[in-house]
Amino acid sequence: RHFWGWLNAVFNKVDYERIQAVGPDRAASEWLLRCGALVRYQGSEKWQQDYNGLPTGPLGKYKIEAINATDSCIMYRGFDYLDGLEHVTEIKLQKCIYIQDECLQRLSETKNLQKSLLQLKIISCGNVTDKGIIALHKLTNLEYLYLSDLPGIRQKETTVRVLQQALPNMELELDLE
Repeated sequence: RHFWGWLNAVFNKVDYERIQAVGPDRAASEWLLRCGALVRYQGSEKWQQDYNGLPTGPLGKYKIEAINATDSCIMYRGFDYLDGLEHVTEIKLQKCIYIQDECLQRLSETKNLQKSLLQLKIISCGNVTDKGIIALHKLTNLEYLYLSDLPGIRQKETTVRVLQQALPNMELELDLE
């Protein structure tokens, strides 16, 4: 168990020189794929899942549009990789054991994501509580939020009310018990 925690910390360590060298989308792609997530690029229907199959070509050509972090080991430590992403419209966090409130707060404070993110799904992330969900109110362009199987949410009605007041145009779908 300790070994896996150490390995995940290594996977999530941010390499700022790499971001400078290859650009934010390529560096974030490498990080996400190393951690077991998938990415989809603008203009493509295909999900990129193979680290060794990352597309080559001019730096900056491939812009991340969607992230599917199902069963991945992404954690707060690596979220600096998201800062430079300007085209991400959807993110799915499902069965992410290292995702907690601080991650959602960090996500919602990322300026580029505040502008671009339209859809967010948070499913079966056991360390997420009301505090993390309420932090999402800073994602002012969010059009759709799906929340499912989040046992850490204890004050569902209050949390929903706060979000709906802050983001009145957002569609909120809940599957919480």
